[in-house]
Amino acid sequence: MNTHLEINQYRAFVGIDWANDKHDICLQDLATNKREFSVIKHKPKNIDTWVNNLKKRFGGPIAVAVELSKGPIVYALLKYDFIVLIPVNPTTLAKYRTAFKPSRAKDDPTDAELALELMLRYPDKFKPLKPQSTDMRKLTYLVEQRRKLVDEKQRAVNQTIDTLKQYFPQAVEWFPKKDSRIFCRFMTRWPTLQQAQRAHKDTLEDFFRSNYVCDAQKITKRVNAIKEAMPLTEDEAVIETHSMFMTALLERIICAMKNIKQFDHKTAELMKILPDAELFTALPGAGACLSARLLSAFGEQRDRFSSAQQLQQYAGISPVTERSGKKSWVHWRWQCPKFVRQTFIEWASHSIYSSYWAKIFYLNKREMGSSHQAAVRALAFKWIRIVYRCWQDHKPYNEVRYLRALKDRGSPLLD
Repeated sequence: MNTHLEINQYRAFVGIDWANDKHDICLQDLATNKREFSVIKHKPKNIDTWVNNLKKRFGGPIAVAVELSKGPIVYALLKYDFIVLIPVNPTTLAKYRTAFKPSRAKDDPTDAELALELMLRYPDKFKPLKPQSTDMRKLTYLVEQRRKLVDEKQRAVNQTIDTLKQYFPQAVEWFPKKDSRIFCRFMTRWPTLQQAQRAHKDTLEDFFRSNYVCDAQKITKRVNAIKEAMPLTEDEAVIETHSMFMTALLERIICAMKNIKQFDHKTAELMKILPDAELFTALPGAGACLSARLLSAFGEQRDRFSSAQQLQQYAGISPVTERSGKKSWVHWRWQCPKFVRQTFIEWASHSIYSSYWAKIFYLNKREMGSSHQAAVRALAFKWIRIVYRCWQDHKPYNEVRYLRALKDRGSPLLD
């Protein structure tokens, strides 16, 4: 597939301004250059009827400009082989609209036409959407949705902590991890301090032993703390209602933990069959979760990024320099896939404890006055260049080989 749009390949061009319930359409026939406007409802039957009418009228292929690279309308159109989707960045479209309408007036049919115009006027700036393999797309959705589950679990954990502080603050101290099985089981069984204190000492000891607490002294200390604890409040209205809400939050945490485990299992199965998985499982500090996220960030299409710098810019790791007259300032990128950027930053942070040179690089940055986050971003910037080369060469990263290369180049990291 071509890396950029070639106008003469297509029989017709379409701009779409999508919405939840309907889509505004601007169509241009290549033969007549006349533009037609229409609206279709966001229903599978309506979309299918519209696409089939295009097929009967023009044959194919047909270029369709849309402000998305994924989403319901994209998924609906990808199943038609004669439709070629051209993603247009929403910010680009908004700036283009503002150039001709400083008032910032916005109209859906106009946006559909502007998307069409952008595609036709600057074909070398837009690339046809080239979906990756089914397994790779599954992996991408899995790691993204898993992160949403993790965030949802953390929100429930934070709410649980806040709720416990209202009537049972001791539980917050006794169990450091609120997304652990022992915490969830304890609080489900004894949602209030009063209930826990009514439990027999042997019952509490059996509970901790059955939940893999093997240290007898630790068990005794925990049981004594429960028996000797002083209630924060004895107000029945506070205790009853807050314990009910805490129990409801526990169900969310338990459900999220179960679902995350299922996602991890499915991700592990995919990583066994994806050919590039070995490149990312070999990275220091990546682990099962981050290696899958890194593979998803790079993808399997090696022509997707022409250089490591392009990947750094796409991921938002490469900073932006703005100049105006004598002024110049540097800031990080606002418009980037946040999940991808966070993937690289999280992995760079983990690599400090697993890679000799990465730890030295990080410490050097800190000694030069960089904050923790700035030092980690600088490390991520460097890591992308290294992994990009491994990815292009189909060779897993080797720490010994890289350290040898640093030594041969006289790198200050090894001084």
